[in-house]
Amino acid sequence: MAFQGKAYPGGVWSAAPTPLTETMAIDTAAIARMVEHHVRLGISGLFLAGTNGEGAWLPDGDRRLLVRTVVDCVAGRMPVAVQVTDNSAPRIIENMHRAQEDGAEIAIIAPPFFLMNATVRNLVKLYREAIRACPLPVGIYDRGMHGAVVVPGEALAAIYAEKKVVMLKDSSSNPVNREIVLAEKRKRPELVVLDGDEFICVEYLQAGYDGLLLGGGVFNGYLAGMIFQAVRAGKIAEAQRLQRRMNRLMLEVYGGKKIACWQSGEKYLLCEMGIFSTWKNYLNYPLTTSCIRAIQRALIREKAVLLP
Repeated sequence: MAFQGKAYPGGVWSAAPTPLTETMAIDTAAIARMVEHHVRLGISGLFLAGTNGEGAWLPDGDRRLLVRTVVDCVAGRMPVAVQVTDNSAPRIIENMHRAQEDGAEIAIIAPPFFLMNATVRNLVKLYREAIRACPLPVGIYDRGMHGAVVVPGEALAAIYAEKKVVMLKDSSSNPVNREIVLAEKRKRPELVVLDGDEFICVEYLQAGYDGLLLGGGVFNGYLAGMIFQAVRAGKIAEAQRLQRRMNRLMLEVYGGKKIACWQSGEKYLLCEMGIFSTWKNYLNYPLTTSCIRAIQRALIREKAVLLP
């Protein structure tokens, strides 16, 4: 867990959503409230401008304002990581330097948004060039089959072996990819490995992952922390019970099994909790009447863990 003397924690990290105003500007006042809320939840670290943070759609200036504002509000209380993904190594490297200038501690690389001739050789070359030129410690975000560009296991193994890589977020939900992560973890125990599939946390924690990096961490982080502690204590039945409870909460917030109100539901919940001001989102997820009702019921039932 160390790079140039810096140790990074496991536990529960939050892939934070980005608060927006009615005019789609960065809501800096809401950012301050969001940071303090994460502190109350016991979150170990923040991951900005990822998928849940709408980083791929934010204008560059807004993404930088987001990072600078979060860093200022965090004031050293937890590490801040930023997604720097792009379609070529030079563009990724530019993003890495901007992230460093804005105060981030870790640069996170996910698969490119668009890439022609995406062979194993070319993917490894792209990642290695960016990693080796990065002025920050690096995290790798594996989206499995969920992205436009799929990074195969052979490439992942070579990428994970880069010594500047200090953190892995595994959202693949793939046992093969998980074993590649754990194989590198056995070689480098200091590597922080985090599960990104919030519906199966117990399985990954039992397998040896150091913690969780969750898109719902801004609202399920306290429950996720309870799951983490239960697994660490060997109380697996309790952890599974808490996982079922968290899954129910997430489905209510996200709009059911079809995840029909993904970002809109999460942001609406945060509005009801007094943290966000709007549920505006770049992907135009709707906010249905049924989702609103489910969220309002969940807020009453789970108030103790939503607002501890």
